[in-house]
Amino acid sequence: MDLDAYVAEHGGEWRRLEQLSCRRRLDAAEIDELVALYQRAATHLSVLRSRSPDPALVNRLSHLVLAAQARITGRPRASWAAVRRFLIADLPAALYRAWPWWCAVATGFSALSGFLLWYVAGHPDTAAAFIGEEAAADLVDSGFAGYYTEFAAPTFAFHLWTHNAWIAAQCLASGVLVVPVFYLLWQNALNVGVVGGVMISYGRADVFFGLITPHGLLELTGIFVAAGVGLRTGWAWISPPAQLSRGRAVAEAGRSAIVVAVGLVGLFAVSALLEAFVTPAPVPAPIRIAVGATVWLAFLAYALLLGRHAATRVRVGRGI
Repeated sequence: MDLDAYVAEHGGEWRRLEQLSCRRRLDAAEIDELVALYQRAATHLSVLRSRSPDPALVNRLSHLVLAAQARITGRPRASWAAVRRFLIADLPAALYRAWPWWCAVATGFSALSGFLLWYVAGHPDTAAAFIGEEAAADLVDSGFAGYYTEFAAPTFAFHLWTHNAWIAAQCLASGVLVVPVFYLLWQNALNVGVVGGVMISYGRADVFFGLITPHGLLELTGIFVAAGVGLRTGWAWISPPAQLSRGRAVAEAGRSAIVVAVGLVGLFAVSALLEAFVTPAPVPAPIRIAVGATVWLAFLAYALLLGRHAATRVRVGRGI
């Protein structure tokens, strides 16, 4: 095969195909021309692949054919309408459908951590058994407050974001097994209960609640949501609805969990910013708490009020 003669013969068609593929608007005649040139170029590519040893030319023509195909079939583009639908319909609806689960998790976690706070605060020797007397004293003196200012705020925020997202991912991924979710919740409840109990027993309850509340409301709610949605997926496997097979029930719960997982990435980004910038801010604790509580209440309104509306629209639209 004379490669130079082949390129000379068809090079003009390829250049014309490239021009049409790059144009934003085409009239009817140009669309017909594009389709015809695309079909010819695809044939040329097939011939070159079978007869030509020139990989550079094959690669060039492959990209040209793919570009033309994308122009004919329509390039996938980011759609702001899709993002808007996700934010005002898909995500809040998924959060609302799972609210009994994550509210139950929040209730159980709060009761358990509250009991641990009360018990450790009333039995200081218990704290020594968990972390040691010296560690407890250091925690009260500077360790707890110093944790929020040890690193630069942007670095600290990124670390918190990835750490919390990882915990949530574990809850969501292991939900079908159920037990790992309870283990992760127990670890977090134990940490809150012991640290808070130590601070309270040393008379530093104001420092503990003043620092943990601004970001903790939103951060812990994100963990509750992840755990609740994960457990909901596990329950779909254990006891699927009568009208669904076990596989379909798990698949539907899993799709909802994926939507929530994407939303939690944003939630934990906000909570990380609160913890890195608001929690250690040199302003009175009531102001910091008010900022955190406002963001937390906004999320609850988003999940429960907007979520209820979005879930109702989905049911009506599907005729359910």
